[in-house]
Amino acid sequence: MDIRLMTPTDYDGVWELWSGTPGVGLREMDDSRNGILRFLRRNPDTNFVATEASLIVGTILCGYDGRRGYIYHVTVHSDHRGCGIGRALVERVMASLEREGVFKASLVVFSDNEGGNEFWERVGFKKRDDLYYRDSLVFTLYPSGL
Repeated sequence: MDIRLMTPTDYDGVWELWSGTPGVGLREMDDSRNGILRFLRRNPDTNFVATEASLIVGTILCGYDGRRGYIYHVTVHSDHRGCGIGRALVERVMASLEREGVFKASLVVFSDNEGGNEFWERVGFKKRDDLYYRDSLVFTLYPSGL
């Protein structure tokens, strides 16, 4: 197994893995080819794929704002779980953030994603009960633009 930076040419394999994994929420706008390519350009050093014999078996997306990293779409193919790939991807992202001077990271997991929530607990991410997660789409707030 090899872990390397994600590149634009990985998109088809990444999409196939994401779309075949229960618990991964995909959105047409954010997760489209253009959306992911934009994300990779903005965050060139914090997105990784795990490969085995040139097959993408794991992914992690991470962006940051200078203070905090935001982790998305950590996925390991079901045939490769339990081998440490997810943990290795998280460790690679955390090391990348540290090199950028960012020392904390956050993520969102669907409440009914039992496997995902168990994984995040195992790798040291604690559930917070003191926050509410809120979401809005910019074009919903400003339908005619700014």
